[in-house]
Amino acid sequence: MNRLPFRLRVTLVVVPAAILLLFYIAPVANLIATVFRADTVSSTLNRPGLGSVIWFTVWQAVLSTVATLAIGSVPAYLLHRYRFRGRRVVLATTLVPFFLPTVVVGAAFLSLLPRSMHNTPWAVIAAHVYLNVAVVVYVVGAMWEVLPTDLTGAARTLGANPWRVARYVVLPIIRPALLSAATMVFLFSLTSFGAAKLLGGARYATLEVEIVRRATGLGDVDGAAMLSLLQLAFLGIVIAISSTLQRRGRIQLVGEARPRHVPTSRPTAICSLLFGVLFAAPLVALVTRSVRLGGRWTLRGWTQLGTTQVRRGISLGVDPIGALRTSLWFAVLAAVGTALLAGVATLAIVALRRWGWLLDAGMALPLGTSAVTIGLGMLITFDVAPIDWRAEWWMLPLGHVLVATPFAVRSMLGAARAIPGDLRAAAATLGASPTRAWWHVDVRALRRPLILAAGIAATVSLGEFGATSVLSRRGNQTVPLAIDALLGRAGDLPRAQGYALAVVLMVVCATTVVMVDLARSNTRSRLG
Repeated sequence: MNRLPFRLRVTLVVVPAAILLLFYIAPVANLIATVFRADTVSSTLNRPGLGSVIWFTVWQAVLSTVATLAIGSVPAYLLHRYRFRGRRVVLATTLVPFFLPTVVVGAAFLSLLPRSMHNTPWAVIAAHVYLNVAVVVYVVGAMWEVLPTDLTGAARTLGANPWRVARYVVLPIIRPALLSAATMVFLFSLTSFGAAKLLGGARYATLEVEIVRRATGLGDVDGAAMLSLLQLAFLGIVIAISSTLQRRGRIQLVGEARPRHVPTSRPTAICSLLFGVLFAAPLVALVTRSVRLGGRWTLRGWTQLGTTQVRRGISLGVDPIGALRTSLWFAVLAAVGTALLAGVATLAIVALRRWGWLLDAGMALPLGTSAVTIGLGMLITFDVAPIDWRAEWWMLPLGHVLVATPFAVRSMLGAARAIPGDLRAAAATLGASPTRAWWHVDVRALRRPLILAAGIAATVSLGEFGATSVLSRRGNQTVPLAIDALLGRAGDLPRAQGYALAVVLMVVCATTVVMVDLARSNTRSRLG
């Protein structure tokens, strides 16, 4: 009853499917076709230095994952198993680095670490741990929260020591969450670009950094395409293995979680102090370095953000204010484009009912592809007439839309599927046509989720560095590119300007995240 007309359903499906086909599937397919030329494969794999890049990418990702699990497991347990004053503040603090642009985190660690640690793998690993601890805290912590306390209590009653309780009771239950968190952290570290580029330098480059270097610095587009496909295949293998292990190790819990209350304030003080220092130190160092120049406290880094010269006659090569204007303009375009695309895709997925999962899976495909690969695919595909769009300014915000759309669709589907079917039935009973009932029930219910999707897209666009590095052209430099250029220049003033610009980007992104969170809370309160 009250089913949408066939033409409307077809239109809803065709629009997002056509955009996905034209700007994602076709570029990736062209990337694969480019790679499988005999000379490309052999010449790329035989290049000197490739083995060291692949080896560094893998082992730093493994160490980053192990370190993140080891460090993040403690707050995951404390923050989700206990209740104490200030817990929510500490929990929110752990989430802040995950939403920061990687270029901001890279700049923060450059300002925090001594120069002897710059351009070292340990700086890269430290930044990856900082960025990804939130994954462990929330994914593993969610399992700690639902772990029935009667299981561990029964094991201790039967004489098991803490080690045996952890090994035979706790570990089998939280193992799927550990695997899921480890997979996510490993993939994030494996495809790292912003933090790795700033902190690793030319000697310690990940595959993402090497792909961009070959595509934009050396002009070796075929070699960059080969590396992108190699990375894509490796990502697929890791995801497949992780999914299999998680399915085999899944355990169905029966019972109710009863978090214990800490009777003293000591855990509160320790937890708050530790994580307050851990997560605030890089950001405080970033702000501090933006107001220090030559060992003196000064605001020159801020007051000269609008200048494009180091001194008269010597160009800085970067326009920080112009980059900020460009980033804000692209963020607005990405927010509008993502909200429209994700909104239509969400409505189509719900309208298709049984077959909606196909479009849902298709819209999630960019999530399993690195931003650099997406940008490179677009670069090599739209380079011949009549679709020679490489130099078009709108290609960059379009790349941001492709990167942000999977996150926006995920955020909107829950609200769309939560719409009571009784509302549509009531509209039909009152005489509304299927289209009118759909407009007043489904479309209007997605107004606030659309705002959330737009906020997510704006945040992604502001900090996006991978696809931007490939698609950017002269005249449309964004803030992440300007920060990278300033921090790479010699002299204290350009570096102070780079740190100041990183602080600006951090504040803008944090403000956007807070506004999105407030809008989400307001939506929940209204629905409640």
